[in-house]
Amino acid sequence: MEQKRQLYSRTATGERIRRRRKLLGLSRKELAGRVGKAEKYCADIERGYCGMSLETMIGLAECLGMSLDYLILGKDGEERINREVERIWFLVKDCDERKRKKAMELLKVYLNE
Repeated sequence: MEQKRQLYSRTATGERIRRRRKLLGLSRKELAGRVGKAEKYCADIERGYCGMSLETMIGLAECLGMSLDYLILGKDGEERINREVERIWFLVKDCDERKRKKAMELLKVYLNE
Protein backbone atom coordinates (compact mmCIF):
# COMPACT_ATOMS: atom_id res chain seq x y z
CA MET A 1 0.00 0.00 0.00
CA GLU A 2 1.45 3.34 -1.02
CA GLN A 3 1.68 6.10 1.61
CA LYS A 4 0.39 9.54 0.72
CA ARG A 5 3.30 11.97 0.88
CA GLN A 6 2.81 15.39 2.44
CA LEU A 7 4.06 18.31 0.44
CA TYR A 8 5.87 21.40 1.65
CA SER A 9 3.83 24.57 1.31
CA ARG A 10 5.62 27.87 1.89
CA THR A 11 2.28 29.57 2.59
CA ALA A 12 1.19 27.03 5.21
CA THR A 13 4.65 27.01 6.80
CA GLY A 14 4.63 30.81 6.98
CA GLU A 15 1.21 30.78 8.60
CA ARG A 16 2.38 28.30 11.27
CA ILE A 17 5.38 30.55 11.98
CA ARG A 18 3.21 33.67 12.22
CA ARG A 19 0.65 32.01 14.52
CA ARG A 20 3.33 30.69 16.90
CA ARG A 21 5.22 34.01 16.91
CA LYS A 22 2.05 35.86 17.86
CA LEU A 23 1.09 33.24 20.44
CA LEU A 24 4.49 33.73 22.07
CA GLY A 25 4.05 37.50 22.00
CA LEU A 26 7.06 38.13 19.77
CA SER A 27 7.21 40.94 17.27
CA ARG A 28 8.52 40.13 13.82
CA LYS A 29 11.55 42.29 14.62
CA GLU A 30 12.27 40.26 17.80
CA LEU A 31 11.98 36.99 15.93
CA ALA A 32 14.25 38.24 13.15
CA GLY A 33 16.86 39.30 15.70
CA ARG A 34 16.76 35.94 17.46
CA VAL A 35 17.38 34.01 14.24
CA GLY A 36 19.84 36.53 12.82
CA LYS A 37 17.78 37.51 9.79
CA ALA A 38 16.32 40.75 8.43
CA GLU A 39 12.80 41.64 9.53
CA LYS A 40 11.62 41.90 5.89
CA TYR A 41 12.95 38.41 5.19
CA CYS A 42 10.96 37.04 8.13
CA ALA A 43 7.88 38.89 6.88
CA ASP A 44 8.35 37.34 3.43
CA ILE A 45 8.67 33.87 5.01
CA GLU A 46 5.46 34.39 7.01
CA ARG A 47 3.63 35.46 3.85
CA GLY A 48 4.93 32.47 1.91
CA TYR A 49 6.75 34.70 -0.58
CA CYS A 50 10.08 32.93 -0.22
CA GLY A 51 11.58 29.69 0.94
CA MET A 52 14.35 29.36 3.48
CA SER A 53 17.50 27.40 4.09
CA LEU A 54 17.62 24.42 6.41
CA GLU A 55 19.67 26.51 8.84
CA THR A 56 16.94 29.16 8.93
CA MET A 57 14.26 26.50 9.43
CA ILE A 58 16.21 25.03 12.34
CA GLY A 59 16.71 28.47 13.89
CA LEU A 60 13.02 29.34 13.60
CA ALA A 61 11.94 25.95 14.95
CA GLU A 62 14.22 26.30 17.97
CA CYS A 63 13.21 29.89 18.65
CA LEU A 64 9.49 29.12 18.37
CA GLY A 65 9.60 25.77 20.20
CA MET A 66 8.41 23.78 17.18
CA SER A 67 9.58 20.52 15.69
CA LEU A 68 10.80 20.63 12.11
CA ASP A 69 8.02 18.19 11.17
CA TYR A 70 5.45 20.66 12.40
CA LEU A 71 7.20 23.72 10.97
CA ILE A 72 7.62 22.25 7.50
CA LEU A 73 4.69 19.86 7.13
CA GLY A 74 2.26 20.75 9.91
CA LYS A 75 2.30 17.25 11.37
CA ASP A 76 0.14 17.04 14.48
CA GLY A 77 2.87 16.15 16.96
CA GLU A 78 2.80 19.78 18.07
CA GLU A 79 -0.78 19.74 19.33
CA ARG A 80 0.28 18.84 22.88
CA ILE A 81 2.82 21.66 22.94
CA ASN A 82 0.27 24.10 21.53
CA ARG A 83 -2.18 23.17 24.28
CA GLU A 84 0.52 23.65 26.95
CA VAL A 85 1.47 27.06 25.55
CA GLU A 86 -2.20 28.06 25.50
CA ARG A 87 -2.62 26.97 29.14
CA ILE A 88 0.34 29.11 30.17
CA TRP A 89 -1.12 32.02 28.22
CA PHE A 90 -4.51 31.69 29.93
CA LEU A 91 -2.81 31.65 33.34
CA VAL A 92 -1.10 35.00 32.76
CA LYS A 93 -3.29 36.87 30.27
CA ASP A 94 -5.52 38.51 32.88
CA CYS A 95 -2.66 39.42 35.23
CA ASP A 96 -1.50 42.99 35.51
CA GLU A 97 1.74 43.94 33.77
CA ARG A 98 3.85 43.58 36.93
CA LYS A 99 2.66 40.03 37.55
CA ARG A 100 3.14 39.06 33.88
CA LYS A 101 6.71 40.36 33.92
CA LYS A 102 7.43 38.48 37.14
CA ALA A 103 5.91 35.29 35.71
CA MET A 104 8.10 35.64 32.60
CA GLU A 105 11.20 36.17 34.72
CA LEU A 106 10.43 33.07 36.80
CA LEU A 107 9.68 30.99 33.72
CA LYS A 108 12.95 32.05 32.07
CA VAL A 109 14.94 31.20 35.21
CA TYR A 110 13.23 27.81 35.44
CA LEU A 111 13.75 26.99 31.75
CA ASN A 112 17.41 28.04 31.80
CA GLU A 113 18.29 25.58 34.58
